[in-house]
Amino acid sequence: MLTDTPDTAGARTLEVPGARLHYEVRGKGPLVVLAGAPMDAGAFAPLADLLAADHTVLTTDPRGINRSRLDDPEQDSTPQLRAADLARLIAHIDAGPAVVVGSSGGAVSALALAQHHPEQVHAVVAHEPPLIELLEDRARLRAGTEQLVAAYLDGDVVGAWKQFFAQADIAIPEPVVEEMFGGDRDERQVADERRWFAHEMRATTYWSPDLTRLRSSPCRIVVGVGEDSAGQLCDRTSRALAQGLGTEPTAFPGGHTGFVDSPKAFATRLRTVLEDG
Repeated sequence: MLTDTPDTAGARTLEVPGARLHYEVRGKGPLVVLAGAPMDAGAFAPLADLLAADHTVLTTDPRGINRSRLDDPEQDSTPQLRAADLARLIAHIDAGPAVVVGSSGGAVSALALAQHHPEQVHAVVAHEPPLIELLEDRARLRAGTEQLVAAYLDGDVVGAWKQFFAQADIAIPEPVVEEMFGGDRDERQVADERRWFAHEMRATTYWSPDLTRLRSSPCRIVVGVGEDSAGQLCDRTSRALAQGLGTEPTAFPGGHTGFVDSPKAFATRLRTVLEDG
């Protein structure tokens, strides 16, 4: 989901094919990359500030979101493109290989990075990647995704979000959804939201990881699940991924956005996970 969290670090820009990437660097020490999609760098700022005490922390707006502008606004955002962007950023700041912590669509980006650019990453923490192709009911979920994307693009914003939360098995009362996504809203947030529905959601959730390649990779892969996410769609996809990789999922505080809601607890758990590796 999208958030509206302020940044606390200075802005930098890297020119890459087809885009100009906004990124931020904090701290000093081993490199940790915090990646979202569609979440931007601002969503990770509290967690990044905590980790920067003893790490170099890289955050970025994914291409087409907020301050990362595209040459072609109609370009789809695929995991492969976002992985290539992360690889270029890691090479640019010359502090890798990195630990890459990705959440939601950012977890899919991180897995694609490990799959296609393994030289840039020595560990991935994939927190609740929405990989519906790993589930037996993938056809139903694809159909639901097509319906909610069509509803959004036809102008039924609130209805699309209601369908989204229902498919994600996230219980939010309808009046709350109407309050969150109806009426006057921030123009930038709406633009990023529309891009997610139109150009990012399908390519991200329909992506199929090469499990054989990832299992044989020297990159350590940790699959994260939220302690409060039991039964939700991303809990199911994460557990399916862990099973496909021959590992057990690792619990993190909170739910799908635990790193936003409880950054201190999330950082503490993340440090333990990194130290165990």
